[in-house]
Amino acid sequence: MVALNREALVEKVFAGERISSDEALELYRMPLEELGVLANERRRQAKRLSYNGSGNEIVTYIVDRNINYTNVCNVYCKFCAFYRTERDEDHYVLSFEQIDQKLDELSAAGGVQILMQGGHHPKLPFTWYVDLLRHIREKYPHINIHGFSPPEFQHFAETFRMPLREVISEFKNAGLGSIPGGGGEILVDRVRKKISPLKINSDEWLEVMQVAHELGLKSSATMMFGHVETIEDRVEHLQRIRAQQDKSAGFTAFICWTFQPQHTVLKIDNPTGVAEYLRTQALARIFLDNIENIQSSWVTQGPAIGQVALKYGANDFGSVMMEENVVSSAGTTFRLNAAQIESLIRDAGYEPRRRNNWYELLN
Repeated sequence: MVALNREALVEKVFAGERISSDEALELYRMPLEELGVLANERRRQAKRLSYNGSGNEIVTYIVDRNINYTNVCNVYCKFCAFYRTERDEDHYVLSFEQIDQKLDELSAAGGVQILMQGGHHPKLPFTWYVDLLRHIREKYPHINIHGFSPPEFQHFAETFRMPLREVISEFKNAGLGSIPGGGGEILVDRVRKKISPLKINSDEWLEVMQVAHELGLKSSATMMFGHVETIEDRVEHLQRIRAQQDKSAGFTAFICWTFQPQHTVLKIDNPTGVAEYLRTQALARIFLDNIENIQSSWVTQGPAIGQVALKYGANDFGSVMMEENVVSSAGTTFRLNAAQIESLIRDAGYEPRRRNNWYELLN
């Protein structure tokens, strides 16, 4: 009976039909290679027009830079090795001049975007953020500001005693172009209470996305897995992301990565391996039938596995990422330039193309 059900489920995936949470759990139990075939089929269904003139499939990437404007944070997530308190000697807030230097370097490298996130700083005023956004927009109009995760926005609304919609609207008017999906972790409150008890809950994370999408800001969706969650929790997370996309249609891409346990308070017995990463990404591609783009996570998995992930449903190689501080604080450090990314994509049998945040091709 199970074999017949699985055969019917495979046919359903190839037919492009939506799968249920129970069906996702059945898919998860399939051999990894078979799941990869199904994920690749879903990728082809989602990216039918992503071919170049010679018939090769396109894999995109973006040239951008992470800027962590402060490491001061008062939510003390157990999985984070990056945050500091104001009592720590190495806490910081970047000056506008320091940010300008980073943007000058990005511009010289042909970059088109910054991913700007920080901790939940309890003392930076509202005007600091708005002035920074206006400064960047006026001085670097060619750079999209992809900034401030949902937990940061809920922190702003609480700290500044402003309605969430007003905060996001003011940030957009000042120059914010899109919102990253950080802080999603696992959208199951039982899990969130264990790994980040002071951070916003699942509904509050989704609320930011709903409001941002209503205001015309696109965003990404993410999942950080491989800690205290179950497989059922991962599927519930995917279900909530898919339901939100059905509602607001503002997610441009989905990115999942594994928890990096080094130097963090949260300890696990068996760190998540490559096979589990590929399995989870493939399942996400199949389940998230309303999100067109899936990024491989070479930043946590390494370039070779990021390349392999292109055979498990991913159509995007993510970012050149001239700077990364959060994951590297946990002991994982990989760096690639544009030439290396393009070589990895070509060696996997695809055509590399640069894109912007909205997945418009730039070359």
